[in-house]
Amino acid sequence: MDGRRGLLLNKNFLNKKRGQIWVETITYTLIAFALIGLVLAFVKPKIEEIRDKGIIEQSISVLEDIDLIIGDIRGDPGNQRVINLKISKGVLNIDGENDKLFFEIESKHAYSEPGKEVTIENIIVLTEEKGKTNDITLTRNYEGEYDITSQDMNELKKIGKTSTSYTLLIANKGENNLNKPVINIEVLS
Repeated sequence: MDGRRGLLLNKNFLNKKRGQIWVETITYTLIAFALIGLVLAFVKPKIEEIRDKGIIEQSISVLEDIDLIIGDIRGDPGNQRVINLKISKGVLNIDGENDKLFFEIESKHAYSEPGKEVTIENIIVLTEEKGKTNDITLTRNYEGEYDITSQDMNELKKIGKTSTSYTLLIANKGENNLNKPVINIEVLS
């Protein structure tokens, strides 16, 4: 009998030991998930901020590229160039009414001092705080230099985020009645 009793005690001891191992495993797993969650809570906003900074710099580069194309075609009516453009965040505005191009981007990154305009090359950068995010506006103003049109009309055309690239045709359409070169920006796709 004592041998049987000893076996039963050993079985109970082993069952309690297994139960304790499972409780420890679950506890350590929950602690690991909590730590991962804490790290992500601090790291993810920083990653988004760095990504937004890159998108803003890329948008400035796109406006500079368009500006170079406009400068290249200004001499002769009929000159035209094609540019492919992928917008992953924000909106490109072709403002034919006010003869300017501008990007509007909501960002976690404050690209410049909020409320103050900063000029980079010919691009005016304005950062405006909006709660935990910032509204960044990148503007290339052609007023007085060119008559900017979109689809041959003096209106506002918005080009937003898409998974595919846009093809823009930038063409010199000659001069308007004020002797300003008319630069038409047409969205082909």
